[in-house]
Amino acid sequence: TKSIIQEVGNLDKEKLLKSGRDKIKDLRPLLWSSIDNVESLDLDQLEYCQKGQGKEILVKIAIADVDAFLPKNSQTDKHAAHNGTSVYTGIEIFPMLPERLSTDLTSLLADQDRLAVIIEFTVLEDGDIEPGDVYAAVVSNKAKLIYEEIGEWLEGKREAPAMVTKRPGLEEQLRLQDEAARRLRKFRMDRGALELDTIEARPLLDKYTIVALVVPRKNPARYLIENFMIAANWMMMNFLEKAGMAVIERVVSTPKDWDGIVEVASSHNDA
Repeated sequence: TKSIIQEVGNLDKEKLLKSGRDKIKDLRPLLWSSIDNVESLDLDQLEYCQKGQGKEILVKIAIADVDAFLPKNSQTDKHAAHNGTSVYTGIEIFPMLPERLSTDLTSLLADQDRLAVIIEFTVLEDGDIEPGDVYAAVVSNKAKLIYEEIGEWLEGKREAPAMVTKRPGLEEQLRLQDEAARRLRKFRMDRGALELDTIEARPLLDKYTIVALVVPRKNPARYLIENFMIAANWMMMNFLEKAGMAVIERVVSTPKDWDGIVEVASSHNDA
């Protein structure tokens, strides 16, 4: 609507950054990077890791601070609440937020100062997690990376992408992130986590004509983001519970015929 377009059009990114910078941490010097689809412009997450004094790995996840631009009960906030989520059809995206917000002002684009919420946790050698802190910061994405390129590189199927080699220290940073993600994944799998192989076909377009369907293959880059987000969600739940705030959890109870499920799985050598 006209009121939403006007409200978003009046947002001043530089003014907001300057007004909040003295109150929050400045983490722009860190070697942040994002991994996403090649066409993605609505980047909402960055990652950074550092080695601890022992064999632990400290993980920092930066989440785009959309809330900083949208006061509660503003016209755009109500619009986003009504939409609930963005809808990706493969041909066209119907965004939850106006595009100026989702693909510009709040998107963690490369070499741009952006406001973010930082979620910290420590990954131990066995993959267990020690909770960290949650706080606001200003960050800068040093490299916009692509799932397929980084995944194939981590698998040893190709040389490091140019974006990786031209940033000093980025190769070591990504391998440390991969190590942390592998620990998290092993810890989850050893404790019975389920992995569902779902098909998410994406249309390949020639202008406005669909010429093929592409099914993204799971690779280390996708597992990296997946496991970091699962850990970040757990960390945020832990943080909110300690703050005495109400949280909604999805609890998976033991299936009614669990013994039968185990028997069927065993018959297929998958238990």
